[in-house]
Amino acid sequence: MHAHGRFRARRPWLLVGAALVVAVLCALLATRPWDPLQTPADASGGKAAAQASGSAPLVLRPGERVLVFGDSWVYGSAAIRPTLGFAYLLADKLDVHTIVAGVRGSGYLKPGIDGPAYGARIAALDPSLDPELIIVEGSINDRHRYPTGYRAAVTSAWNALAAKYPKAQIVILGPAPQVLPVEPATAKIDTTLRELAAARSWPYLSPIAEKWITPANYLDVIDTSRTASNHPSTAGHAYLADRVAADLRKLERAPVVAAEGSPSPTP
Repeated sequence: MHAHGRFRARRPWLLVGAALVVAVLCALLATRPWDPLQTPADASGGKAAAQASGSAPLVLRPGERVLVFGDSWVYGSAAIRPTLGFAYLLADKLDVHTIVAGVRGSGYLKPGIDGPAYGARIAALDPSLDPELIIVEGSINDRHRYPTGYRAAVTSAWNALAAKYPKAQIVILGPAPQVLPVEPATAKIDTTLRELAAARSWPYLSPIAEKWITPANYLDVIDTSRTASNHPSTAGHAYLADRVAADLRKLERAPVVAAEGSPSPTP
């Protein structure tokens, strides 16, 4: 009788312990710390390709027009021919029509070989293009001029782009490293662009945070020959197209996240 009474007295503690074990198991299943494919951003609770706060999931239908705007990586430099660049390959990957606007050497601050800096290039874009999606890539070309005037140049360029194509969805694709380790200025550009995109609730894709290019695959992605000047090889462009397309598909499936303090939208 006495022993049975002790067992009943301990039962609540057994239930509490069981509940704690279940909670720990649920947390482990959610975070999957053993998963080698997770990036540091995933493990920390955020996702490099996650939906920006307050923005709706990306909507991309077959045959729609996608403007891919950026620097030499968008141009297709170092591919056997420019049309094998990742921006062109996205057409088949996403079943869309891509409009490729890449200028070698161009950035938000730096004029390029074939044209001016981003702001002047955006001003010269044809309003009748009317793209459903705009991907703005880069750029590592600003790393030697950063940070003086950088935020102002980005803000001005993005304002002009949104005003010219008010119905377009806009995704920002940050700079990808042409050398490893990632240069400090390139990493700071990545951080700045992420912050500015988040302020507009624009999705931001970060090749740096997602570790698209690592010591293990660097020579498979980047052509280090003198003529290529550390640009993606033909195979590298194909790889980048796969990574960009995969992140865009994630954005299509991403749930709507209400901004802090705002009610979640009703279905």
